[in-house]
Amino acid sequence: MPAEVLLVLTNCPDEETADRIAASLVENRLAACVNVLPAMESTYRWQGSVERAVEVPLLIKSTRERYPAVEEAIRQMHPYTVPEIIAFPVAVGLASYLRWVAEETTPPMVA
Repeated sequence: MPAEVLLVLTNCPDEETADRIAASLVENRLAACVNVLPAMESTYRWQGSVERAVEVPLLIKSTRERYPAVEEAIRQMHPYTVPEIIAFPVAVGLASYLRWVAEETTPPMVA
């Protein structure tokens, strides 16, 4: 059965954090690709107050199998107490791309 590909979204407080998380996820085969998007402004309620912040979004391509490790890695590297980490299943896509995502997130075989 083919791996279920997910698109995971998180927002970082700055480019340095975003780059560090993106590199770590790909280097550790938790993501096949991470897009670091341009900074944008977020408005949200936190601890009873409406806040505004500039954040750097990440679009993370991974699989359902790797999601728990992706979530844990982001939580370890992210400075927010409660970082946004949400995942969307990819319903359809180019078969060869989806296969590539699955291949690139498969942990290497231990000899």
